[in-house]
Amino acid sequence: MPSDLSEVSIWAPTVASLALMGLAADIGASAASAHRRPACSLAFAQGLLAAGLFSALLGLIQYHGLAAPLRPWVAVPMEPIGMAYGNLRQRNQFATLLSMALVALLWCHGQAGVRGRRLLLGAGALLVAGLAVSTSRTGLLQLLVIVMAAGGLGWRERRPAGRGGGVPPHARPRLLPDPRWMLVALGLYALLSWMLPWSAVAVASMRAADGGAGADIQGMLIRLREGAPPGHSRVLLWSNVLWLIGQRPWTGWGWGQLSVAHYLAEYPGPRFVEILDNAHNLPLHLAVELGIPAAVLICGAFLWMVVAARPWQERDPARLMVWGVLGMIVMHSLVEYPLWYGPFQLVFGLCLGLIWSGRKPALAKQTSGRSSLAAAQRSEARARLGARLTAAALVAMVAYVGWSYVRVSQPFLPAAERLAGWRDDPLAQLDPDGRDRPFARQVRFAQLALTPLTPDTAARVHELAQATLAFSPEPRVVVKLIDSARLLGLEQEAQFHLERLRVVYPEAYARWLAGKPPA
Repeated sequence: MPSDLSEVSIWAPTVASLALMGLAADIGASAASAHRRPACSLAFAQGLLAAGLFSALLGLIQYHGLAAPLRPWVAVPMEPIGMAYGNLRQRNQFATLLSMALVALLWCHGQAGVRGRRLLLGAGALLVAGLAVSTSRTGLLQLLVIVMAAGGLGWRERRPAGRGGGVPPHARPRLLPDPRWMLVALGLYALLSWMLPWSAVAVASMRAADGGAGADIQGMLIRLREGAPPGHSRVLLWSNVLWLIGQRPWTGWGWGQLSVAHYLAEYPGPRFVEILDNAHNLPLHLAVELGIPAAVLICGAFLWMVVAARPWQERDPARLMVWGVLGMIVMHSLVEYPLWYGPFQLVFGLCLGLIWSGRKPALAKQTSGRSSLAAAQRSEARARLGARLTAAALVAMVAYVGWSYVRVSQPFLPAAERLAGWRDDPLAQLDPDGRDRPFARQVRFAQLALTPLTPDTAARVHELAQATLAFSPEPRVVVKLIDSARLLGLEQEAQFHLERLRVVYPEAYARWLAGKPPA
């Protein structure tokens, strides 16, 4: 495989993600103008809140094993009961969405009347229930931060005036709930974390004919008490990543190369047992793949922007909401990688645009006269034209990538579920070096998986296995690399990867010795 095409397939998703965040930031900056800011803040908050409430409801349905009738519109967990992640398919992402929705709810509370605030209390309870069924420790930490921050700001709204006088507490606008409600939210979370596993088992028992009874549920209390299984902890993962950083501190292992670096590494101590394609900590990930200097430059630039914006001095409720939403994503990025997923990229970009352009409208007041008005109108017209052209280009790009995704997904589907014309030979129409280049690595993975290994195909399988190893060094790829190398007489290479298979995947190695395919 030519190296330039490999580089394109590795960097293309990153470039597309950065472009999406940049476009979202531009939209947020445009919407933050003085006459648009109130409507934009309302749409932003209501959108997050609606998404969070809908996902929380889906999570409760999934947790109780009732999601199957909603397929394919709702993701159905493999576990019969006790698992919830909405349509995000990952519990921490689900929890972060609900946490962002909680932040948005607090802003909506300040804009609502008495009746609206009562409805929002019920909405808050639903979001807390969603966080409880997520069993996400990241979600619990985010809830604690929200409770402390909102409780502190709410107390400040209600504290007595100092000796110097000032506005008395009863005359100040009270935008946030009473701090005691924050403590109620924590109590509700604890209560639901204890009760919901019982309710899920009770529902499963009533539906025992569907096979739901007897399922084991790992509730939040159990997760906090027992921690991660052996070989799966974040501490072990980060220790492995730090060792890798120490091997190449200046240039890193290369973008997208962490998984193969982890596969090849001979750690002096315990090994994180899963395939490791992300450091689960954004600064560490940048350091291990791009090098310490690049990580310091990128993270330092973001930190400088935050410090320069002085969020601790912010008093505007809408901007405080945006800071809170941004904080939830940053917190999550310290233990996982939400910015690798489109929904969080979009929200992150919007937050950047809303925050770092929010102070600019005041500059417009420094100019006046007909010329400035005409210039503003021309600028507005150019912005509208640019937005329309950008939207058209984005729609075209999404349509192209969407159709390519449909094509590339065919080999991964059962034959009965494939499109007509793809059922017998789903690989024949794929072109990883041409129109299917956005998913070139996935195409080559499918080609490797579906190509039988024979003396005639050994060279092609070996080439595909080498190319796929950097993308997904899983046992089935390593086994095909070993077997094809042996057929080609490359015994030294075969022995090297056989030793890596023994160290990295001992169960798969035992199956290989027994002549069985990888699980």
